[in-house]
Amino acid sequence: MGKVIMVIDDSPTIRVSVEIALKSTGVEVKQAENGQDALDKIKEITDAGGEIALCISDINMPVMNGIDFIKEFRKVDKFTPVVVLTTEAEKETIQKGKEAGASGWIIKPFQAEDLVNVVKRFVK
Repeated sequence: MGKVIMVIDDSPTIRVSVEIALKSTGVEVKQAENGQDALDKIKEITDAGGEIALCISDINMPVMNGIDFIKEFRKVDKFTPVVVLTTEAEKETIQKGKEAGASGWIIKPFQAEDLVNVVKRFVK
């Protein structure tokens, strides 16, 4: 297992859209439906010798939201980029995300090309 991009969103449609958009990057994509699911899957991947290259996370999700996910993820990984993909455009929410450790912010609906460009910037 090599580099993996973790896509975290409670909407299966969004997760699949992101995965399809990222096929061209050649990096394996894994999906999680909330922050806790993502943390569990990230641990499985890293325990198996894989590397998380990037996380793309929604903010509003059940069980564990995106801000809490970023805070928890940053406790175990300070450097892997986390890009927020959300409908949230309020400055206050964006500031909370940045304080938690978000590396970038994309507002839904997104253009596949824009998402790929952001991923290419973060994943070498």
